Amino acid sequence: MQPEPRKGRLFSSFRASRRLNLDQMHGRLLGVGMGFLAIYGAVALKATLATVLMPMEPEKRQIAPQVPEIPKSDPRGEMAGDFVLPTVKRATITDRNGQTLALSLPVAQVYANPMELIDPQDAAKKLRTVLPSLDEDKTIQRLSLKKQFVYIARDISPVQEIAINNLGIPGIYFESGERRHYPLGRTAAQIMGSVDIDDHGIAGVERYFDKRLNGDRTPLRLSLDVRVQTVAHDELQAAKDEFSAIGAAAIVMDVRTGEILAMVSLPDFDANDFGHAPNDARFNRAVTGMYEPGSTFKLQTAAMGLQYGIIHLWDRFSTIPIHVGRFMIRDMKTDHFAPWLSLPGVLAYSSNPAAAHIALDVGAQRQQDWLRNMGFFNRVPVELPEAGRPLVPSPRNWGLSTVMTVGFGHGVAEPPLAIVRGTAATVNGGILLKPTLVALEQQDEQQPDTDKAKVRPVAYHPEAPEDGDDPDAIGAQTPVGTRILSEQTSALLRKLLRLDVTMGSGKTAEVPGYYVGGKTGTAEKIGAHGGYLKHVNVSAFTSVFPMNNPHYAVYVMLDSPQGTAATHGWTTAAWNAAPTVKKIISRVGPLLNQFPDFTNKEAIDASLAIPMNPPVPAGYRALGPGNDPGDPHNQAHHSKSQH
Repeated sequence: MQPEPRKGRLFSSFRASRRLNLDQMHGRLLGVGMGFLAIYGAVALKATLATVLMPMEPEKRQIAPQVPEIPKSDPRGEMAGDFVLPTVKRATITDRNGQTLALSLPVAQVYANPMELIDPQDAAKKLRTVLPSLDEDKTIQRLSLKKQFVYIARDISPVQEIAINNLGIPGIYFESGERRHYPLGRTAAQIMGSVDIDDHGIAGVERYFDKRLNGDRTPLRLSLDVRVQTVAHDELQAAKDEFSAIGAAAIVMDVRTGEILAMVSLPDFDANDFGHAPNDARFNRAVTGMYEPGSTFKLQTAAMGLQYGIIHLWDRFSTIPIHVGRFMIRDMKTDHFAPWLSLPGVLAYSSNPAAAHIALDVGAQRQQDWLRNMGFFNRVPVELPEAGRPLVPSPRNWGLSTVMTVGFGHGVAEPPLAIVRGTAATVNGGILLKPTLVALEQQDEQQPDTDKAKVRPVAYHPEAPEDGDDPDAIGAQTPVGTRILSEQTSALLRKLLRLDVTMGSGKTAEVPGYYVGGKTGTAEKIGAHGGYLKHVNVSAFTSVFPMNNPHYAVYVMLDSPQGTAATHGWTTAAWNAAPTVKKIISRVGPLLNQFPDFTNKEAIDASLAIPMNPPVPAGYRALGPGNDPGDPHNQAHHSKSQH
């Protein structure tokens, strides 16, 4: 007989098996719970790091998808709902009337973290819907790189930034920035200069005032007048094209304050594309170009002779050619010259030998002193880092030949702005002013214009600073200048300049009713290997109007102009530069509240009249033919006598 199984034993085995299964289930549940705890812990830790302990820099951002689109009615895009776009840091630049010349626009740089992208191909296609200029294949390649940072596009607009963000592509980010924009393109491009990728100035006023523009958001107001600048540019471009010149420059300056209203250099470029501009276009001929001034310098020779009391209006100077070593100083045209010319005739007919004789009378030391005091030995103190230093002989080599050639504008090379500055000093009462591109505070506009010149505040300092000025100390309320000439000498020079336009080489610059005065200048160019180039000239005309109450200087220079049928082949300033000045004055005069005055014509003409051959006053004997060089009376009035 088989023994019966024991129930207690079976039940005990069942309970042991059940306990084993429960223990296994508890272990699995505990493992799953610990796994979920680890995952949620990691997420919480990352969120804490991202939002509290190590937040992302504000410039590198990914805008929330809920950002509303910028309304089309707000072209600036500064604010849309609760979304505020970044403000720009660099100050705006305007002309004297508030016309914007340079401003910064908020932009963004788009970059990606390829490691966070889900589908590079899909991302590239979506990006091209907003940025169609993107190359899709190249973008896919960049988004597929095993990197954490790649640039996608630079300088996108705020509208594009929001549109890309609304695409909802993970791994796409934005970096705030700004881009400099020049609304007027070529207008004053060399003056504006440019900025680099970090918004630091690299040329022009952008560089000169870099600290000011990045530190103070108040607009920088220049002395330029866009209207005058545009007229000067248009007329200069027309002249350059007509006479096939390789370069040209024009300047308009207020002779009472030194404010520059226009400065043009051709060829030029679009200021928004500085990086692709040729070096020749970047070259500012008005302040960097060095040119022999030619006969425009005879104004300085006459001024120094009169101011030093060495010569007088009634003196006569020989026009006979002078042999100097291998060279001969002669006049280009002599058919209308007398063998001897008075000072008015020397300037009106622009005689080189006569100017050389005046320079010899002045002497080497006084000639150097005059030119140094006039600033012709130093860089022109203007707010442009490109302003160059003139080319002048060493004082140790300043012999008689140098004295004579400098007397009629050869042997030295000066920038056009230096010539304009010197011209202004000869006509404004004798004050050498510091040229400036920054607008000075204007006088009460209700005050009659004829009285402004009389009451305009001017601080005269014998030793006014030039080089080394603080570029951030701008906006001076009054012009600062140095007295160079007496009022009496300045008045004589105004008459002489007016005579050059009414009866001399500057006739083609006459604008009826504006009483223009000026001086032509034509200099042969120096070749690359030295020596003068025959029939290759630099033609210039420096002028002031109205000469009865000088307000504005206008200067035009043409580099290597060609003769035309209209000029009968002539390339001298009387045929090209002077007529261009006439066109500029006739157009900018009304813009500057200067209108032709025919009502007082007789009185004005009488006030500016000067005879071509002034009579010798009683008690004087003029330098000239037939006078005894040793006459003590002559020596009492002149440092030198017979020529």
